[in-house]
Amino acid sequence: MDIQKLQQDIRALARERNAVILAHNYQRGEVQDVADISGDSLGLSMAAAKTDADVIVFCGVHFMAESAAILSPDKTVILPRMDAGCPMADMITADDVRRIREEHPGVPIVTYVNSSAEVKAESDICCTSANAVKVTRSVDAPTVYLTPDQNLARWVARHTDQKVLYWKGYCPTHHRLRAEDVERTKARYPGAPFVAHPECRPEVLDLADAVKSTSGMIEWCREVDADTVIVGTETGLFHRLQKDSPRKTFVAPSDAMICPNMKLTSLEDVLEALETLENVVTVPEPVRARAVTALERMLAAGRD
Repeated sequence: MDIQKLQQDIRALARERNAVILAHNYQRGEVQDVADISGDSLGLSMAAAKTDADVIVFCGVHFMAESAAILSPDKTVILPRMDAGCPMADMITADDVRRIREEHPGVPIVTYVNSSAEVKAESDICCTSANAVKVTRSVDAPTVYLTPDQNLARWVARHTDQKVLYWKGYCPTHHRLRAEDVERTKARYPGAPFVAHPECRPEVLDLADAVKSTSGMIEWCREVDADTVIVGTETGLFHRLQKDSPRKTFVAPSDAMICPNMKLTSLEDVLEALETLENVVTVPEPVRARAVTALERMLAAGRD
């Protein structure tokens, strides 16, 4: 079956199921194109919660579907590929967070949304890559503990007077990018600005003209006065960037900037998910209630 026919069948079945299809910016291009909404993980969950859909089909990874279930307990949340996980989210558990509390009594725990519902539930407040600095500054404490991404934590530490302790997790895709990759690409495209995701290593961020979340990158790339832009994030974003700024050229500083989990979901998977309504992701209510509190505190602190 060709791509266009698959997309037509998916859209027809989505209407029949009263389903909203979400696609993360790192998904395959054809999957992004069939979605009702594409964007960052938490932003997608928040947008879906405002719809009157009965079903949420989340084309992303497991923790993202959990976030949708946290914010939309009255909707059925489906993950087309249940094997689409996140290595960074798997690097910390709820038991780990409880141990952090024991080892650092009184230190507030700020947890990146790229984490499981159980980890969120054990945390004081959540953050996104866009608002991590603002959220951390909003915490009235001289010392904070950020989980699970060490690179995001080290970026935050540069922008606050607070002492920032952190868990040593990381995104394998962003962590794979090296400073020498960026320097080599800059030499190949002299004058081209470089925008990087805060999940990248500190020495990579040192070379960046801007550090942005994926949604922030889209806006920044649209406004920057340059014909060619070097983009340090998962290459799935390039599909959205090219659609948003068709006259510009976007260059990856490394061929290794591909997340295999984000590329698992195919159009066939999305169609099957709508047909069967299987692969339902749920969060137990005691966990959901505590996790949503951490997210609500983040929103109260101001979301970017």
